[in-house]
Amino acid sequence: MSSRHTNETTDVPAGGDAPVSAGVPAKGPADVPAVGAGSPFRLEHVLRDEAPQFVLPLVVRIEKTEPPARTDALETAARAVLVLLADERAHGEGEWAEAVRDWQDARIRKVVRRARGAEWRKAETLPGITVSGEASLVRVFPPVPLDGWPKELAKLQVSGTDLDDPGPVPPAAADLPVLWLNPDLDMSAGKAMAQVGHAAQLAWWELTTAERTAWRDSGFRLAVRTAPRERWAELGGSGLPVVRDAGFTEIAPGSCTVVADHPALRARL
Repeated sequence: MSSRHTNETTDVPAGGDAPVSAGVPAKGPADVPAVGAGSPFRLEHVLRDEAPQFVLPLVVRIEKTEPPARTDALETAARAVLVLLADERAHGEGEWAEAVRDWQDARIRKVVRRARGAEWRKAETLPGITVSGEASLVRVFPPVPLDGWPKELAKLQVSGTDLDDPGPVPPAAADLPVLWLNPDLDMSAGKAMAQVGHAAQLAWWELTTAERTAWRDSGFRLAVRTAPRERWAELGGSGLPVVRDAGFTEIAPGSCTVVADHPALRARL
């Protein structure tokens, strides 16, 4: 399967002059590993490129008659990534731990596909976690080899994930982590879902254990919003985690797509 025909993204944090990692503070919480020179979120060739490549599959339920709202689907996808990262099966000797380690030891890839009806029901029979939004459902699965998708997922379509919001999206609550989308990029919903998933993951990596626990206990409350154009440059240069796209699909390589604005990270700036 060619990566140029999927909503696949391999992304990196952007900006900043920190010697160990672009876009993250030179010093972070003592109990959180730095996203440094060996990070899978980097553009240049590293040894991670020579490792077996894995992908995190996400499937969004899109019924013809009742498709979810775009923002709801994006928020649910971001939460789904966090739910998997926090799941006990993804750690230690858990049944998904090896796959998650292999995935994170290579490039961080996510692919979003859509399902409806019988396709969705078949996808639900595979090991994974279904996360609900206000009206959306996203199922996240443990990472799989790039060319080794289960047949139930391999035949699902990547195209057709264009979604709309039925009306104006209200401002995010002041206490919520916000994943800010670049206002100058036009991305399909599937592409944007992968991007906000990356941003949520970057934020997760930079939080302390206590901060992660608090976020998990809240149900991973978060908001996805398009940044006001007048604020985008400020957000991108603030030191908050920024996602750059590798340019496999839809947008140019190196494009900054999302800023992860978590209150705990902002407080450390």
